[in-house]
Amino acid sequence: MSDSSSLESIDSILETHIPPDKLKEVHRILYGGVPETLPLTDVQKSSANDLDLELKGYVFTAEPEQLRPPRLVRIGLVQNRIVASTDASVREQMSALHQRISDIVGIGAKAGVQIICFQETWPMPFAFCTRERLPWSEFSESAESGPTVRLCQRLAKTHSMIVITPILERDDETQLLWNTAVVINESGTIIGKSRKNHIPRTGDFNESTYYMESELGHQVFNTTYGKIAINICYGRHHPLNWMMFGLNGAEIVFNPSATIGSLSEPLWAIEARNAAIANSYFVAAINRVGTEIFPTEFTSGNALPAHKDLGEFYGSSYVAAPSGQRCPGLSRTRDGLLIAQLDLNQCRQVRDRWGFHMTARYSLYAQELNDYVNGHR
Repeated sequence: MSDSSSLESIDSILETHIPPDKLKEVHRILYGGVPETLPLTDVQKSSANDLDLELKGYVFTAEPEQLRPPRLVRIGLVQNRIVASTDASVREQMSALHQRISDIVGIGAKAGVQIICFQETWPMPFAFCTRERLPWSEFSESAESGPTVRLCQRLAKTHSMIVITPILERDDETQLLWNTAVVINESGTIIGKSRKNHIPRTGDFNESTYYMESELGHQVFNTTYGKIAINICYGRHHPLNWMMFGLNGAEIVFNPSATIGSLSEPLWAIEARNAAIANSYFVAAINRVGTEIFPTEFTSGNALPAHKDLGEFYGSSYVAAPSGQRCPGLSRTRDGLLIAQLDLNQCRQVRDRWGFHMTARYSLYAQELNDYVNGHR
């Protein structure tokens, strides 16, 4: 197997080896053209450099309209590796990540970010490969009053920013675990939560050992800055999952993930962009970074020798627009903050231009799905 850990990004390869006069056409074909760069101040860049944080920004525009002003919103996507080793105490691991994310959010606030989203279950290592209950279940917390949620409420209120915080939830009443994203508005108030709709059962992704599929459906949250939804990780492989968020009115769908190169990297650049095109909304795809080594070896019934890591999380977070345009991704190997300014008017403009919603056959799909579900095939 080739070593991909030294590959910073596909974009860096393109920029290094393709002449500038050809690169623009390559970007047009691959990315629908690269959006304009969002100006960032020297102070913001210096602050990011002090944190060893990659900082990028892009602007997605819409056509000017006569009756509607631009609907501009600035979003932030955070990708990061764990800070403390997995054999440190639960409190030490979580506290180190809390501090790291707080520092990154501060940089986002200085750059005018209005909605920020972190990677899947960010306050902990992605330990579900191990199938061990302790200590990993101790990272779980209440979606109403847990330490990570309280921290994000403070960050949201301090920076007047909507915060989407994916956590391992421990339900207050049933004590069951869920893979959850809590949505906090700019005043620090919890406005809802979304749970993971699809749970993988492949390779070392042993997540159903800990939690099962959500029963909350496809919530869309109407916020000050637009209608947002969260499609957690493995749900990106299911086109109907994406479709339901669109039918429920989403304008931006965040996809916080934790996925590894050996499993999904060839799919990564395709799926979020396809969803944006098919459903006429923006998609923010976020993935964690690094290789997490666990204290005890594990196997997963897949004929592989016992091992201590899930694999390399390859970052590469990016934003895709309804038009099919996407920005270059963040690094495969570094912590990063990607800032994107979106004009949400593009959602309706693209829907009108392509007519995907108008020409869809929802009643026909519904009837045939009903027949399939009920065994009338």
